[in-house]
Amino acid sequence: METNLQGKTALITGGSKGIGYGVAEALVREGMNVTITARTQSEVEAAAERLSGVGPGRALGLTCNVRNFDEQRAVVEETVSTFGGLDVLVANAGVGHFAPVDELSLEQWHDVIDTNLTGVFYSVKAALDALKKGGGYVITISSLAGRNPMPGGAAYNASKFGLNGFSEAVMLDLRQHDIKVSYIMPGSVATHFNGHTPSEADAWKIQPEDIAEITLMLLKMPARTLPSRVEVRPSKPPTK
Repeated sequence: METNLQGKTALITGGSKGIGYGVAEALVREGMNVTITARTQSEVEAAAERLSGVGPGRALGLTCNVRNFDEQRAVVEETVSTFGGLDVLVANAGVGHFAPVDELSLEQWHDVIDTNLTGVFYSVKAALDALKKGGGYVITISSLAGRNPMPGGAAYNASKFGLNGFSEAVMLDLRQHDIKVSYIMPGSVATHFNGHTPSEADAWKIQPEDIAEITLMLLKMPARTLPSRVEVRPSKPPTK
């Protein structure tokens, strides 16, 4: 992709808050048009309205459950219709349920796998035709839990280990179509993930705007160069 992102278009799933919103805000400031999706209409519309005032880019908020392929395809169609194309997909939407495997319910397992893994497959599949028209970038938001198992993490670890493998295989599938694929693996991030409410106590954690800076770095890399995996950790976590 060109270093100048002005006028390009991105689609960000799970974009009404947290990492997704932070990335959307950075892209709008760069002059990109951005579609953000979330499951709650009031939240995504309010987030898009806030985004429309932060920079020269335009923002569109659409409701979508990433577990529904038809909804994802409709979002891509509306994005292309509104902005004229699609250049970047940031597959960010994710959930987490944490429990020992003997206590983990079937519903919790499917919620995590169907959102964090199948949902990303749906996002990529729905966006491919649009991305192939001009080349582009797919960025998936994984986690350090994609290489570090934890007690109680059967579902979440499985989803992120799987997402890493998916992202690497898709990178190999799409590179000859001039589509780059990278995945970002953050450690602790100050977001609303898993019911957490960010506060001053989270100052040591990675912030959403930090992941946004990494996303911009990836998008501005020379076309010949692909940092396919980025691991990110808090530089000074508290001692235990």
